[in-house]
Amino acid sequence: MRTNPRVLIVDDNLMNRKLLSAVFESQGFAVGLAEDGEQALAALVAEPPAAVLLDLQMPGLSGTDTLERMKSLSPHLPVIMLTSHADVPAAVESIKRGAYDFLSRPVNNDKLVLTVRRALEHHQLLGQVEGLKRQLDSVGSLARFATSSPEIQQIVSQIQLVTDSTVTVLIQGETGTGKELVARSIHQQSNRAKKPFVAIDCGAIPDNLLESELFGHEKGAFTGAERRKDGHFQLAQGGSLFLDEVANLSPSIQAKLLRVLQERQLQPLGSARSVPLDVRFIAATNDSLEEQVTAGRFRQDLFYRLAEFTILVPPLRARKEDILPLAKRFQEEASIELHRNVCGISEPAIEILMRHSWPGNVRQLRNVIRQAVLQTAGPMIEAKDIQSRVKTHPARAAQTSVTAPMGISLKEVADHAAVEAEKQAILEALQATRGNKSQAARLLKVDYKTLHVKIKRYHLQPNGALQPSIKNGG
Repeated sequence: MRTNPRVLIVDDNLMNRKLLSAVFESQGFAVGLAEDGEQALAALVAEPPAAVLLDLQMPGLSGTDTLERMKSLSPHLPVIMLTSHADVPAAVESIKRGAYDFLSRPVNNDKLVLTVRRALEHHQLLGQVEGLKRQLDSVGSLARFATSSPEIQQIVSQIQLVTDSTVTVLIQGETGTGKELVARSIHQQSNRAKKPFVAIDCGAIPDNLLESELFGHEKGAFTGAERRKDGHFQLAQGGSLFLDEVANLSPSIQAKLLRVLQERQLQPLGSARSVPLDVRFIAATNDSLEEQVTAGRFRQDLFYRLAEFTILVPPLRARKEDILPLAKRFQEEASIELHRNVCGISEPAIEILMRHSWPGNVRQLRNVIRQAVLQTAGPMIEAKDIQSRVKTHPARAAQTSVTAPMGISLKEVADHAAVEAEKQAILEALQATRGNKSQAARLLKVDYKTLHVKIKRYHLQPNGALQPSIKNGG
């Protein structure tokens, strides 16, 4: 049975306690009262409240000291400070010490209740994020983006196959699909999890510096080498080294990397000795290394060394069912991080998200949602908050561009094009909702019966495919 949230009112003034108690009881809250800091701390232990209204100026234990003691007992408890105008600097200091907000007396009752409700929502979201973080710690970084889609579940299965092996893993996928998350998950679920995970972007460092960054150097190895420096290989000792955008390596670095992979030891620049390596190698690229090998830009022998096991991360447009759960997860995270009271995404905004092709993949989706959370004026992300941040779906026009039969009238051409466009829209909606007709009808803004009739008319299967035994007619 759901209980009313309990608010603890801490104030040395009896009249203030009675007035505030009446205000919150009239709004359906349970109320606890304390006349000083010591009583408040005892009440906190005996019957923990959902939120606290705390007077800043009290005899004995001050409001600031009471706040600190409360935070030591319950770090995430929302505490709202009540102050006079003269106490504003002290109230601001209390925010730094963990108070949720402060309000200056005289306080508008509606504003006070609204502030408490927002504090409770913030606390609830914070609890959800903390729970998510605990899940991440237990199952790896990929959990942040993991969904129930078959593509992601296949990646999870592949990760489990290689976590405790010594094979070198090559992760392929477009920019922004989450290749580094896959690499971190491999590391975090392996027996090397307590050792370093070292990542280097092979395309972000100039060739003349990359060799030193990877292999390290001795003092005096080259001009400017004023002291000895360990390279990324050595920094990853016992753990995992992630080579991102490995296709950008120059031929000379490719040759030296191949030798390290073969011999499991390296020779720092300017050194006559070799250093044994115990490192798990994981590489990633947004290019096809096979094509790079064919074009002569990447060593075939190095490719075979890197691709002992390959994981392909599909683009977001190929797994539309992941868009909505990811967007909601990003909205919740951003609401906490940016201190915004945004609680959801409207249906029109969801429709835009589902139609977009997401060329920047998961990274682009996260950025769009974060910007929308930051700038939306209401409690929900609306279509206008999304529309300005995504371009028109480039694939849609191409998909609905059809060739009409020759020898028919212009009106018949238009009718034929309309039918094909409608059929394509239904296909996309069914695919996006994994065959859920009710959800597809909402996306298309039609009633369920109309959609059902059109699915039968166009011989579509519930999963958004054409029935193979029937011709694709209009």
